Amino acid sequence: MTDTKKMPKTPMLDQLESGPWPSFVTGLKRLAKDESKPYAPMMKDLLGQLEHSYETRKGYWKGGTVGVVGYGGGVIPRFSEVAEKFPASAEFHTLRIMPAAGMHYTTEVLRKMCDVWEEYGSGLIALHGQSGDIMFQGCSTKNVQPAFDAFNDMGFDMGGAGPALRTSMSCVGHARCEHSCYDEPRAHRRVINEFLDEMHRPAMPYKFKFKFSGCPNDCTNAIQRADMAVIGMWRDDMKVDQKEVKAFVAERGRSYVIDNVITRCPTHSLRLADDDTLKVDNRNCVRCMHCINVMTKALHPGDDRGVTLLLGGKRTLKIGDLMGTVIVPFLPMKTDDDYEQLVDIGRRVMEFFADNALEHERTGEMIDRIGFANFMEGVGLPLDPNMVTHPRTNPYVRMDEWDAAVEAYRESRKTNGAHNKGGQS
Repeated sequence: MTDTKKMPKTPMLDQLESGPWPSFVTGLKRLAKDESKPYAPMMKDLLGQLEHSYETRKGYWKGGTVGVVGYGGGVIPRFSEVAEKFPASAEFHTLRIMPAAGMHYTTEVLRKMCDVWEEYGSGLIALHGQSGDIMFQGCSTKNVQPAFDAFNDMGFDMGGAGPALRTSMSCVGHARCEHSCYDEPRAHRRVINEFLDEMHRPAMPYKFKFKFSGCPNDCTNAIQRADMAVIGMWRDDMKVDQKEVKAFVAERGRSYVIDNVITRCPTHSLRLADDDTLKVDNRNCVRCMHCINVMTKALHPGDDRGVTLLLGGKRTLKIGDLMGTVIVPFLPMKTDDDYEQLVDIGRRVMEFFADNALEHERTGEMIDRIGFANFMEGVGLPLDPNMVTHPRTNPYVRMDEWDAAVEAYRESRKTNGAHNKGGQS
């Protein structure tokens, strides 16, 4: 058993502080050395156990069941398998707390959060993990409930964990970003408030995530990390201020603009004219945002703005990393009905996922298993030729019944347009 009154010797962890970048070890040591705080013994033993793990090349945390009254998830339990050696950190649970949409806080709120975690936890806080939660790491079982009660009194709720709807994320969006194409916090809160029971009462085959990004820059990594990604989009022409284009060319030079803007367009949709104006082939623009990001004064998203919905993004599990696949090319987000339609699509997708996915299977893996066309039919969304992953490159294409197929597609568009008010494009 270690003496929790003394700092443990950690020669292997000390090496992590020797590099040119800040180390998490320094932060852990700062918490452990603060004898005025109740969590100092816990953090000393945490450092001791971590050093022991480095020495033996083995982790010593195991799961269990810890929760708060009325909730089925949100607490990540961690019990030490070497508690006899490091008793003060025998329990080191994590509370997941949902952040405000757009991650806006006042300094007063942040100070209150720190005060709560100094009283009940380890003082160790992560803002924010890829889960989107505020991660309050390091809490004993007896302190989990009073810590959550304190956060709840501040107006914050428990985040998602386990086979459930997970905590959502939205970018700072139109609060301070000129690229924003819709009201991200409104969409975020509208969707999550509708499905809060699915977050707090785990009952799905596996986890399901929404993420909301205001433009194709996708600052929340929704396309790579979310089962349902809501990405801000525009469907008219990109706005070009030719006066600012000329000013940019004059400042940086034609060679710079050609090398760093024109030639980097993935679909060769840009051309710098002899008079230093910019010509844009909007029909072939894929909204990659590169030119807009470089020429911030000259170029902006168009005026007809809304969202594109993608499904199936995830990190490695059963079949490797997947990026989201477009299920709705465009949905305007201007009226209450538009936001209600977003909620309705989310509901259909989650219900289909709950009924058809295998245990521990993400939506992307489910779609890979059953087929994209079957999924779209199951959730009642129309297929669109733009959803083809790899268009045919073989020039020997049979045209049998081509005209009939085109007419059938046009009729389906009319029918689905009547059902989906607001439409797609």
